[in-house]
Amino acid sequence: MHKYIIMGAQGCGKGTQAQLLVQAYDLVHISVGDIFRWAIENRTKLGARVSRDVKDGQLVPDETVEEIISRRLQEHDWNYGFVLDGFPRNRPQAEFFLESYDADAVINIEVPADVVLRRLLSRRLCSKCGLDYNLIYHRPANIGVCDVCEGELIQRPDDTEKAINSRLSDFYAKTQPILDLFREKQLIIDVDGTQPQDVVHATIRQHLDGPVIRKNTT
Repeated sequence: MHKYIIMGAQGCGKGTQAQLLVQAYDLVHISVGDIFRWAIENRTKLGARVSRDVKDGQLVPDETVEEIISRRLQEHDWNYGFVLDGFPRNRPQAEFFLESYDADAVINIEVPADVVLRRLLSRRLCSKCGLDYNLIYHRPANIGVCDVCEGELIQRPDDTEKAINSRLSDFYAKTQPILDLFREKQLIIDVDGTQPQDVVHATIRQHLDGPVIRKNTT
């Protein structure tokens, strides 16, 4: 069984790498963001709580996030393991996870802030079907037009340089303590996320298929 956590700034490519790991190792992709979105779209009690926090400009409380993770992992549909994406987001959440579960490796995809900024500023979203594009990696055949439904491609409202830089500053401030904790446990695999996707994937698999990572149990 393989139990992995994948981390990295928004735009680093961790979603793509998570999906590649799912295919390679027959894992279940557990994305906290996807769980939140599903709950909001289906108007569940959880969705109402999350939506209220977001509208008030608040972060979803640690207790809520931890409850979501616990419930999801208790489903035990991950016979061969899972890759956890979007959690933990701060040190208390990381400590909660290590107290309740364990991980075989924490994959940290490293991309410089200026590269992340360029990637996120290049994102486009179809206003009709919601398909994602990126003017660097996934360009439409016709500029500004969706290849599938011919809808207009728009930039996300929060993908401004100011907003992205603010999110990145917040991410790095909260992520470093998490990485420090996982490094103490000898779980971290650092990967250069500026390389092509197939190279990043190959590098990750080389680490995962190599000698077993020694865990600090003290």
